[in-house]
Amino acid sequence: MDFNMKKLASDAGVFFSRAVQFTEEKLGQAEKTELDAHFENLLAKADCTKNWTEKILHQTEVLLQPNPSVRVEEFLYEKLDRKVPSRVTNGELLAQYMVEAANDFGPGTPYGKTLLKVGETQKRLGGAEREFMHSASINFLNPLRNFLEGDWRTISKERRILENRRLDLDACKARLKKAKAAEAKASAEHELRVAQTDFDRQAEVTRLLLEGISSTHVNHLRCLHEFVESQTTYYAQGYQYMLDLQKQLGRFPGTFVGNAESTSPPPATTSPPTVAATIPVVPTVGRAPNPATAVEGALNLNDVKPPASGTRKARVLYDYEAADSSELALLADEMITVYSLPGMDPDWLIGERGNQKGKVPVTYLELLS
Repeated sequence: MDFNMKKLASDAGVFFSRAVQFTEEKLGQAEKTELDAHFENLLAKADCTKNWTEKILHQTEVLLQPNPSVRVEEFLYEKLDRKVPSRVTNGELLAQYMVEAANDFGPGTPYGKTLLKVGETQKRLGGAEREFMHSASINFLNPLRNFLEGDWRTISKERRILENRRLDLDACKARLKKAKAAEAKASAEHELRVAQTDFDRQAEVTRLLLEGISSTHVNHLRCLHEFVESQTTYYAQGYQYMLDLQKQLGRFPGTFVGNAESTSPPPATTSPPTVAATIPVVPTVGRAPNPATAVEGALNLNDVKPPASGTRKARVLYDYEAADSSELALLADEMITVYSLPGMDPDWLIGERGNQKGKVPVTYLELLS
């Protein structure tokens, strides 16, 4: 091994001298060459960018992968240049459990059938989450990492060199002040000119790199827009999936009450849900008819009239597609008149819009006074 003791001793001496000089500056015992205000502003802006980029990067990683152990494992895989193993998302795992449970309970039972529908939606949500995580990693996280591991390292390296050049320059200034003999002054002046040239050259290099922070902000701004777009798409997909699921589950009223295999109606003492309790029920005259025939008969006959009192206005929250002729299709934000009939399922109301009439699910409405 080629080992140069003279160079090692020289480097050690320079390092020691700079350390002593830096300490004296901190103690106010030595003069320090100050950078101009513009340069100081560039340094402050660069430090601010680096600090906030690190925080945003870390918290975005937490958002995409809350499990710290998994994040550490993925970090190690990346550093070892190995492919990160594919993992199922929490939604996909939940979907798997629901499907397996439905098969055990019986896919033909109301509970099993509902588990299958919810599991299918959870699987779609998990897939949307996977796409969002992949898009956010490529379009947002990678550019932030590239800045910290590339541009910022270069800036930090040149700043350290500049600091060393400044210490050398101030040391030359101090030697010139202490020189007495003409020959010593001439040598000190020559060293000062060389040190000043090196310092000015390094200051220019560092300044150009620091001014590039502005273009970094522009690049990160574009990446931020892409992150928002991917997140918007993800949440829009999730909303649509859940809306579709809600429509599917809304077409099976009554499957959540009592025993699915029992044909007897629920006890008369059973209290209806809170939402339905806000709708007045038409008083019954004489013998109460069968609930099913009463509702279906009302929907099949055009001469059914709303009660004289007890109707309410409701605003439609979501679009609803009628499953059959007994239901009323709805459009989001429209206003309709609703009321209840004796014996109706509490999850449903009668809705009227002009000459159109039909059953509507309560969960799709905002009841107004």
